Amino acid sequence: MLDDIRLFATIVEQTSLNKAAEQLNVSQPALSRRIARLEAELGVDLFRRVGKRLELTAAGQLTYEFSLELRRFHGSYLQKLNAYKSSEAPVATIGASLTTLQSTLPELIKVMTDKHPHLEIKAITGKSHEITTLVKERKVDFGLVSSSIKYDPVITSLPLFDDQLILVLPRTHYILERSHLELTDLNGLPMIVFAPGTWYRTMTDEFFRKYHLKPDVRMEIDSFEAIIRLLSACRAGSLLPQSYLREQLLIDNDLYIVHIKELSDAKRTTSLIHGDLAWLAPATRYLIEETTAHFRRNYNLPKELM
Repeated sequence: MLDDIRLFATIVEQTSLNKAAEQLNVSQPALSRRIARLEAELGVDLFRRVGKRLELTAAGQLTYEFSLELRRFHGSYLQKLNAYKSSEAPVATIGASLTTLQSTLPELIKVMTDKHPHLEIKAITGKSHEITTLVKERKVDFGLVSSSIKYDPVITSLPLFDDQLILVLPRTHYILERSHLELTDLNGLPMIVFAPGTWYRTMTDEFFRKYHLKPDVRMEIDSFEAIIRLLSACRAGSLLPQSYLREQLLIDNDLYIVHIKELSDAKRTTSLIHGDLAWLAPATRYLIEETTAHFRRNYNLPKELM
């Protein structure tokens, strides 16, 4: 059908079957059959004859407008695709905050490199304000940060998803013998927390202060993976970002999510930030579009969190 719509658009623009057939290098009877097939498939008449002239019906005008949109999208697609046809593999440098680096960036890199095998992705990590500076100085193509960005005329911030803290405990933890857990149960609870210096630790501390909680902090560690592995051994709990908690990760480490309603307020928005698109290579602009679409369309929560 799409190819027939292209032929239909040529007839409209050439104003006659003869001229269109000549331009398309097909016979007029063959072109007429293609248009008749398209009309039958759509269930409408696209043209009406007025003497020797062809005029568009209302349905024909709508179809022609659609053909123009198709042409525009096709041209945009080819332009973006050409960025991947150069002799050198396209390279994108991403700046990522530490939380993003450990939680969402590995998944993103896998998806993008599977889709574009010749794409080379480099990553630089740092705190959110450091990533913002790198974007401004064009030392990275774009950044993924887990904190709000104050208004800046040279930075564009695109929200991707909300992330929040989740209480995680070993399934064998004694406290789970209770039928229901309250916020106050965190007082004195052995916990492993992230090392200072990230939005995740800042949010954790703010949450404890807001509700006057005093858990028994056993360890401060700067790796989500290490925290996950130590929870059962230390018989401790942890407040971890939702973006890191995949269902299989919970199963493999025999962990359980505890729903504490107050934790729904402990959240931040992960955003993609970039500078002036005019300074970015076509491949990078395309990667920004794909990254934004990936998170907005495919970001799934673990089943236990739904």
